[in-house]
Amino acid sequence: MTKFQGKVVIVTGASRGIGAAISRAFAKEGAFVIINYLQNERMAEQVASECIELGGDGWAVQGDVTSESAVNRLIEQVSLETGRIDVVVNNAFKPFKFDPEQRKLSWELKWEDYQAQIDGAVRSTHYMCQGVLPIMKKQSQGSIVNVISNLVERPIVPYHEYNTAKTALMGYSRNLAAELGSFGIRVNCVAPGLVYPTDASRTTKEELKEMIIAQTPLRRMASPEDIAGPVLFLASDWSQFMTGQTLYVDGGFVM
Repeated sequence: MTKFQGKVVIVTGASRGIGAAISRAFAKEGAFVIINYLQNERMAEQVASECIELGGDGWAVQGDVTSESAVNRLIEQVSLETGRIDVVVNNAFKPFKFDPEQRKLSWELKWEDYQAQIDGAVRSTHYMCQGVLPIMKKQSQGSIVNVISNLVERPIVPYHEYNTAKTALMGYSRNLAAELGSFGIRVNCVAPGLVYPTDASRTTKEELKEMIIAQTPLRRMASPEDIAGPVLFLASDWSQFMTGQTLYVDGGFVM
């Protein structure tokens, strides 16, 4: 039997890149995957049909995760349709350009720059978690996996506003894990290194990629598929005694 047969999984920001790869991996294990997207309906529908082809189920649902009312609508739609929510993967984030030469330096940043990234990472996760908690509490089980970044541990490029928001998300996740353990709900993080190709990493300069590869024991960059396995592990019963943890998925760049 596949690992997630009969389970309902929400993946935010899932129309492409890492989110799409995570959705397909869950579907391959028999899950009913809710592919949340903001704008690209065509790509989200494509991911949903791939999920069905892989033996699971897929349903593309539009919703701006930085809006509390949109998140509540999404969760209501899903629970009416499926009656349960087993896993939430908070993968959506506010678009950010990973370009070391074009980044804002600390003295050029305004608070609004930080706020935009904190809203994209922490606010959206907070709304999703608040929304699914009553359902997961009633089930006495659930797994929340938040996608952060290995830059929280080693800011090889100081993308101040992005890295600060992802670090805040790690702190949020740990506090949530401490509170929700008694309800059978686990909260963990996955921290990828540079993942290529994705929309965010498309503009990454060759020399930066080469520098990262040279410092990575496994001597390559992650693909979106590399991130899916650790997410599935944290969502499954194989990790049933793990909560509040961060798994670095970066070929050993951080160790």
